[in-house]
Amino acid sequence: MLRDLASRILSDLGRAEAELSILVTDDGQVRSLNRQYRGKDSATDVLSFSQSEGEGPQGPHDLLGDVVISWDSAVRQSEQYGHGVRAEVARLMVHGILHLLGYDHEDEAESSGEMRALEERYARRRRRKPAGGV
Repeated sequence: MLRDLASRILSDLGRAEAELSILVTDDGQVRSLNRQYRGKDSATDVLSFSQSEGEGPQGPHDLLGDVVISWDSAVRQSEQYGHGVRAEVARLMVHGILHLLGYDHEDEAESSGEMRALEERYARRRRRKPAGGV
């Protein structure tokens, strides 16, 4: 499920050859990573670690980075938003991938609107059932 959705997003946005890793873990590990790399001692729902930002050597052009998703947060948020956990994990992955592709929701209103539109686009696609499938 996640692999297919990630491939579709990358293909749609012109990065079909790009690579990334996705880790679904718990609040404890996400909190540890958030503290270590962002200086924030709290868990969050999703973290993105770009290979093309920051100090040090940059990875190959087609290596985007890592998306880390908190399963615990996904469970809580799925209950809050009234949809399944799988749908929430997919939503968080989409959010993380868009960050790796350079979209942001904190800096500029235009960028934020474009990111939200893309998130909704992939959420709608995810909710549709395949023809003849379950």
